[in-house]
Amino acid sequence: MKIKIAVATVSGKAYYLLVNELKARGLDFLSLTPQESVPIVIEVVITTAAERHFVKHPKVLIFKNDADPAEVVNEAVRMIQGKKSAETIVVGVDPGKTFGLAVLSDGTVLETTTCSSIEETVHTIVNSLTNLKAACQIVNVGNGAPSVTVELLSLLDQTLPKSVAIEVVSEAGTSRFVGENLHKRGLRDALSAVKIAQRHGQPYQRVKGRKTK
Repeated sequence: MKIKIAVATVSGKAYYLLVNELKARGLDFLSLTPQESVPIVIEVVITTAAERHFVKHPKVLIFKNDADPAEVVNEAVRMIQGKKSAETIVVGVDPGKTFGLAVLSDGTVLETTTCSSIEETVHTIVNSLTNLKAACQIVNVGNGAPSVTVELLSLLDQTLPKSVAIEVVSEAGTSRFVGENLHKRGLRDALSAVKIAQRHGQPYQRVKGRKTK
């Protein structure tokens, strides 16, 4: 993947948080100091508020102190995606007490988030698929919490158009890569959802499906 994102900061904390988020998503990036010139291939630069005035680039995002690095990375990905329509949108779901969600566009992570209930999860998925047009839309649901998975699959089947494919994916090994962030449950669930979105699963037989106009 061609590098399109640059992290321009000398703040150790900001750099650590941003780089961990980018690496977790498999996104290539360029590390710069704020005063360095930005290569022409870079489409967006992430820096801190204190260092913003050093960065010479038309598209700069500010990472705020104590903010969730996922938010600024989500925005960076949206900016480099532009309005190009995707071939495939995949939503990965890690069910449990907290529901991790990840949205991938042609393999690139657009967004990660967490939800606190099945209803909120379904609502978020519907909004994502409505706003992101693609020739193929898939929802991958992890099988690590069987009773929750069954309930979620049923509600997704009732709510989503039949054109949306639903797959049940093995969660084996999806949490191992999180490493030192295992204690952060929300982050763990969201990053596990990325792995679930990246896997092929068993097709779920659609029964109902919302009618489309």
